Amino acid sequence: MVGFGAVAGIAVVAFGMVLTPGPNMIYLVSRSVAQGRRAGLISLAGVGAGFLTYLFAATAGIAAVFALVPEIYLALKLAGACYLLWLAWKAVRPGGDSAFAPRELTADPPARLFAMGLLTCLLNPKIAILYVSLLPQFVDPSRGRVAAQSLLLGLTQIVVGVTMNGVFVLTAGWVSGFFGRRPLWSRVHRYLMGTALAAFAVRIAADRSQALAAAP
Repeated sequence: MVGFGAVAGIAVVAFGMVLTPGPNMIYLVSRSVAQGRRAGLISLAGVGAGFLTYLFAATAGIAAVFALVPEIYLALKLAGACYLLWLAWKAVRPGGDSAFAPRELTADPPARLFAMGLLTCLLNPKIAILYVSLLPQFVDPSRGRVAAQSLLLGLTQIVVGVTMNGVFVLTAGWVSGFFGRRPLWSRVHRYLMGTALAAFAVRIAADRSQALAAAP
């Protein structure tokens, strides 16, 4: 149903995006440093719930849009490619964002930690654009069951996103100190992620095969 290339592609995009500083990473790292790993993991559960919310909403929407307007592929490709290029620029620009300079946060109870993780994810433009614009790039209507393909690809993104964010939660203190003491390594991290995202953006923009396949 879903090709290995599509699964690998969405996994690479998810991996690159989770390593690019954004609201989820900044919140989870900051919360873990300020309140400990348990608080970070509870917050991560909220982020995971946000991923699932987007996934189920997008799965139904993507199926409907593809059925009615298959030409939307090209517009989604270009929008997704532009967004990846924007993330790449944010990573490599002088003074680019760093997720490893956490903010000071007051201690919160578990329910609030979960709710804040959920809200941070739902309001994260990276995740919204990933599901609305990037995930459709890897769905091939010729393989049938567009909604099922979207669901499986979305679950792949969730596995990658939750796993990598979990690593950041568990190692937040050490990673924050490491990059804080070694600004060169912080810059290398940003440049590597920026280059990877830019390369994938160019690949998406140049490959129009899925858009053509979707045409009647």
